[in-house]
Amino acid sequence: MTSTQDIEARVASTLESLGIQFEKFEIDPDYADTAAFCEKYGYSMDESGNTILVASKRGAKKYCACIVKATDRLDVNHAVKGLMEVSRASFASPDDTREVTGMMIGGVTPFALPDDMPIYVDQQILALDSVILGSGSRSSKLSMAPEELKKTPNLQFIEGLAMPPRE
Repeated sequence: MTSTQDIEARVASTLESLGIQFEKFEIDPDYADTAAFCEKYGYSMDESGNTILVASKRGAKKYCACIVKATDRLDVNHAVKGLMEVSRASFASPDDTREVTGMMIGGVTPFALPDDMPIYVDQQILALDSVILGSGSRSSKLSMAPEELKKTPNLQFIEGLAMPPRE
């Protein structure tokens, strides 16, 4: 199993090799989940992004990572399923997320994922001045201009990846 130090080192190396400009800040791991983080540290859910691992449900396992604003819901049943070209897909379990990415929920980041993993980002993220993402561990977060995400291999911005929150 990948240690927190290993994943943090991999993420740091990936960010450096891609030339991504970011700010990293330490947080209490108990507040790594987005809603708790925003409340504790005074950030808006509108400027936070959730990186979510999605898994196919039938046949050979396929995974992708998706980033949506924390205020929105990922459209797994239509948009993501179509992008993955699978008949059924769902959120990966915390155990699968840890096994596939080396990261725990609340810390998942699009950086240092497996080389062949597609990454889909909701187009609305580009409208933000900055976006706060996981850092690979639950003890820090990354803040960056959304344009910086374009430097990430296997990453595509997708119109309609997210749906508005349920009322």
